[in-house]
Amino acid sequence: MLLFSFSVFDSAHAQTEDLNIGSEPTIRVDTPLPEKTVHLSSVPPFSRPEAMFADPGGMTSWLRRHSIAFLLDNTNEFAGAVTKPARGEQFRSYRQGASNAGQYATSLNIDWETLAGLKGLATHMITVGRYGTTANRMFGDWLNHSSEDYGGGGNVAVHLVMLYAEETLLNNRLAIAGGRMAQLSDFAASELFCNFMNNSMCGRPKGISDSNYFAGYPAATWAFRVRGRPTRSIYVQTGVYFAENGVYQVAQHRTGFKFNGANIVGHVVPVEAGWEPKLGRSHSLAGHYKIGAALQDVPVPDTYRDITGKPYVLTGAKAAQHQYSWSSWLMMDQQLMRYHKAQKDSGLTALAGLVYNDPRTALRDYEVYLAMLSRGFWSSRPYDTLGIAFTYTHIAPNVQRTEALLQQTMHPMINHATGVQRHASTLEVNYSIHVMRGVIFQPVFQYYFRPNGQGNLPDAAMLGFKSHIEIF
Repeated sequence: MLLFSFSVFDSAHAQTEDLNIGSEPTIRVDTPLPEKTVHLSSVPPFSRPEAMFADPGGMTSWLRRHSIAFLLDNTNEFAGAVTKPARGEQFRSYRQGASNAGQYATSLNIDWETLAGLKGLATHMITVGRYGTTANRMFGDWLNHSSEDYGGGGNVAVHLVMLYAEETLLNNRLAIAGGRMAQLSDFAASELFCNFMNNSMCGRPKGISDSNYFAGYPAATWAFRVRGRPTRSIYVQTGVYFAENGVYQVAQHRTGFKFNGANIVGHVVPVEAGWEPKLGRSHSLAGHYKIGAALQDVPVPDTYRDITGKPYVLTGAKAAQHQYSWSSWLMMDQQLMRYHKAQKDSGLTALAGLVYNDPRTALRDYEVYLAMLSRGFWSSRPYDTLGIAFTYTHIAPNVQRTEALLQQTMHPMINHATGVQRHASTLEVNYSIHVMRGVIFQPVFQYYFRPNGQGNLPDAAMLGFKSHIEIF
């Protein structure tokens, strides 16, 4: 079948892990204003990634002529431990094993200006179906999933991720959106993150999703967002995302088509500013620099103190409640050099960032990440990509103190811990192979230093692969 595919399809075009359905909202954030307006509609053009079936029966061309963009893709992730887990009665449920997880996704974007004359209006809809599980829990880690495409899909055939309208005004300098939206697809996001498979990077750095009220793909809440671009390379955005109980749980959001908002318990207000320069002598080295914070207006328990300020583990009282808590982030990626002048995505790109959360309420008070992507360093393989990523996650001091007291007093531990959680690190090395048009296969190596942030669990090594198929 593979030989048949090579014989039927045209030569390979630029298909990379950056261009997947889940990255669509983020790509709109990370695209500066063009120097010249060549698009006929005031709605920014929709992406058209390379696909296995580029134009089946002329369907894609017909839809695009009518201002409709429909995409279908599949991402699959497999990982297995090559090291043995901790042994002993305390760890009797741990085992050395492997698992597979993945999703199929659809995207429907409609330009209503061209279709119906509604100037600047577009609608965006994404659905997924997810399957499988993640392997890291087999050896006791609950901080960083070895497979990002796990959970949140409701175990249904079709789960609604996003459905919202967006109005573009003032020659794309102002965009206003509202509907069912994922906060972490607009804020603290990058389409480069899912060049990796580990959940400490892919989707978004895991530290930024430490709050259960920050909606991230494949979850969404009712929201309103405004993004302004005072210059070509600078944007400022903010919004209101209504916090919902159980946004990742099947009880309330199995299908994602629950619109009544009965479980809204507060709101989150994120603010972010970004600079998107093109550096170098020829102004061709793209970069993205962003800084932001989010204020959460939802009652959240203190992770150490009760209402009197004493450890709730010792007093037996309920933990103190904080009405307001926050998260903040500083993120950057910068292309450092180009390998092929005619191919803008080729070259060496560096990523770095810091996430810092409210230490009173967070499990992870901060996370730091560093990564490198080298695409097209072999001239004969211009779309292959070598990726290396390292993340360091620190557990909030309050959580450490609470777990130490629980351990000393022989109480059941929290956070699925079997020891005091302090800090954890992950390393991922992968190589994305552009197999053919629309198909990427990525062998992956992952290494967990101090799984689950615990010193009593041995380091774990995993081997696996990730595949992405853009079907049409």
